[in-house]
Amino acid sequence: MVNWAETLDATESILKRAGFQVSERCVARSSCFDLVARREKQLALIKVPINVGSIYAKDASELQSISNFFSAALLFIGETSRDKPLEDDTVYSRYNIYTINLRTLEGITCRKIYPLVEAGPGGYYVKLDGDIVRKNRQKLGMSVGKLAEMVGISRRTLYGYETGMAKASVSVAYKLEWILGVPLVQPIDVFQRELSGTGFLAAAKRVIIRNRFLKAVLRRFSHFDVSATPTERAPFDFIMRFPEEQLNIIGGVTDGKEQDVDQRTKEIVNVSKVVEARPVFITDGHQTPNNDIPLICYKELMGIRHPKEFIDLL
Repeated sequence: MVNWAETLDATESILKRAGFQVSERCVARSSCFDLVARREKQLALIKVPINVGSIYAKDASELQSISNFFSAALLFIGETSRDKPLEDDTVYSRYNIYTINLRTLEGITCRKIYPLVEAGPGGYYVKLDGDIVRKNRQKLGMSVGKLAEMVGISRRTLYGYETGMAKASVSVAYKLEWILGVPLVQPIDVFQRELSGTGFLAAAKRVIIRNRFLKAVLRRFSHFDVSATPTERAPFDFIMRFPEEQLNIIGGVTDGKEQDVDQRTKEIVNVSKVVEARPVFITDGHQTPNNDIPLICYKELMGIRHPKEFIDLL
């Protein structure tokens, strides 16, 4: 039986050993990600599920939306999916999010050993360098039809390899490499961000805001002509962007009823440092989080007339 806590500990340890800046664990409330990690230009939101197969589509959707906002990669780290072990040096996918085990993570981050194989429906696949396939086919004087016949695939399939529109099975890739005499398989960089089709704003519109105080805060932000949008499954309650200032803000709200506001404040501040955003907490005046974060009372927010006035308070 895989121990979830040990997997999370090991994930954090591997990332730190590889030189990543790792955020505080997000434990104050249920979150679609556990950690945020950065190394130079590499930024990733990471979830360590108890079982990869148990991840909900709603959580994955919000995770993709938040990652788009911060231009971050996404990673699920686990050891099993529906009670089947994840193989080493193999990339899986859950809701179009890269999924790997601990040994694969360590190989990538600590030894720069990138996996070549991606598990998919019906088998294992690799991505070919289409330009190398085409150039070496032409160098050998082969037509698309001739090479396809030698490999035992259709012209259309080979064309898909050359244009990067299709992935090849491991056996087909081996045949192509043997015929063309050159390596063709591209390594998989799991920290290369995969753009999802749903933008953050589009996904946020589907969020049902149950917190009346948050709804009032967002209504006030709408007067600033900025994109302030809610989150459901994150340590923070909203994300906001000031395009002209190239400034991202992550914020929380509290109406005096929250029990563990200090822990959540700590997580918001810590995550903001890793994603390079400004943190803020909007309060109703009855509850004050610790002083590590800029605090704005709702009454003060109501008196702000221009976005710059708000930014000056951060």
